[in-house]
Amino acid sequence: MKPRVICWFKRDLRVQDHPALALAAALGEVLPLYIIEPEMWRQSDASGRHYAFVGECLATLRRDLAVLGLPLVVRVGEARTVLEELRASQGITHLVSHEETGNAWSFTRDIAVGKWAQARGVEWREVPQRGVTRRMRGRDRWKAGRDQFVRMAQVAPPQGATAIDARSAAVPVPALLGLNDCCPGRQKGGRDRAERALASFLHTRGRSYVRAMSTPLEGAYACSRISPHLAFGSLSIREAVQAVDAARTQGAAHGFAGPYRSFSARLAWRDHFTQKLEDEPPLEWRAMHPDYDDLRPRPCDPVMLEAWALGRTGVPFVDACMRSLRATGWLNFRMRSMVMAVASYHLWLDWRETGAVLARYFTDYEPGIHWPQVQMQSGTTGMNTLRIYNPMKQGTDQDPEGIFTRRWVPELRDVPLQHLQSPWLYKGGPVGRSYPTPIVDVAEAARVARDRMWGLRRQTDPQERTKAIVHKHASRARPRSGGRRKAQMPGDSRQMSFDL
Repeated sequence: MKPRVICWFKRDLRVQDHPALALAAALGEVLPLYIIEPEMWRQSDASGRHYAFVGECLATLRRDLAVLGLPLVVRVGEARTVLEELRASQGITHLVSHEETGNAWSFTRDIAVGKWAQARGVEWREVPQRGVTRRMRGRDRWKAGRDQFVRMAQVAPPQGATAIDARSAAVPVPALLGLNDCCPGRQKGGRDRAERALASFLHTRGRSYVRAMSTPLEGAYACSRISPHLAFGSLSIREAVQAVDAARTQGAAHGFAGPYRSFSARLAWRDHFTQKLEDEPPLEWRAMHPDYDDLRPRPCDPVMLEAWALGRTGVPFVDACMRSLRATGWLNFRMRSMVMAVASYHLWLDWRETGAVLARYFTDYEPGIHWPQVQMQSGTTGMNTLRIYNPMKQGTDQDPEGIFTRRWVPELRDVPLQHLQSPWLYKGGPVGRSYPTPIVDVAEAARVARDRMWGLRRQTDPQERTKAIVHKHASRARPRSGGRRKAQMPGDSRQMSFDL
């Protein structure tokens, strides 16, 4: 008798370069399974745009599995309950899945599934699918291991696998899961769209990537837009890295050398930040530096939080970015950092609540990147440079003609350009009528926040706690002239969520 194996799909919705599926097929008869877990979709970081994207990914996954003779089985319920029913009815002996660096809920869920598997005599194998290493004690050799992983040959879809026949449940409509988030302009999911996005970026759209990715208007076209596909696994990180390598020689002759170099670095930073949450799961709810855990009041001021989340702060460029993000599920990296920094410093809101808002808004939400980045932008790591943005200057620099701001804040359409980013200075304008008065004095709020942060830094002990944080989480610089490697600050602190 061949072993009967469940291949449990989670954030890896593809058949290409899928080591877990290949292993399952090599072990025995295969039941490809995706579990819609209602409790997961009730978490504070989940939203309807994520669920819709997953649904589109499941459609192409179902199609591609069918080509392999492996019908996708979808079940609805708590993971252990679903797995136990299939074990009992189908004689399942093995469970295979990819290692997941997810949120706190999925971390707890996986611990429970591990205990179930051990109690039932089911062998559960978790396989790496990215350059993240479990149970690391330090970062000294991490980069070499990550680079080796992404350069390994891709795993081909299994041929001739034997399927286990089991019924599949209907996919619930979002409302049944309490998901009513509407995002009319979000990216669509699925393998075909992932491939098209990567190819068009590498060969046409990405030519202006290095310059354009800082602006919300141009970045929407010039960035790769593969981040949601990486987040939910319709594309693997190894496929992306190797596609850049394959295109590099030809592209370098046509103005793509800089874009390829920058894009490759950002792909590496994705794994670097995900490793942080893998090494320390509490980063989702506890400050990286313990002295900063109670820095801001909890719960957040509800009026401030709502104004920020809905784009009604009275600060035009912040409001334009938040409204655009709500409607499209995407924002370029610099503006992601700015809206988080404004929430953390000018509005003095706690990162756990504002981070959950952004997690719901980002179609490309990836827990392992999101929570370390949210902390970095909020100044709670204890080791990164404080970046307190001037949102009026950012609006002038990144939207010099006011096109983006006027598009998303039409209340300001008649305000002259010289007053667009500070319309409260325009007499007779809409401020206080159709557009809100700023909820804070931006300059004064920045001054107060800066004084608070530097005051706290002077009080903390940088020699012990901060050194331990750097040892555990910081990247490692390349040695100079044969010297020893040194810890360095983890990347550009303006970059957030790695929207790519």
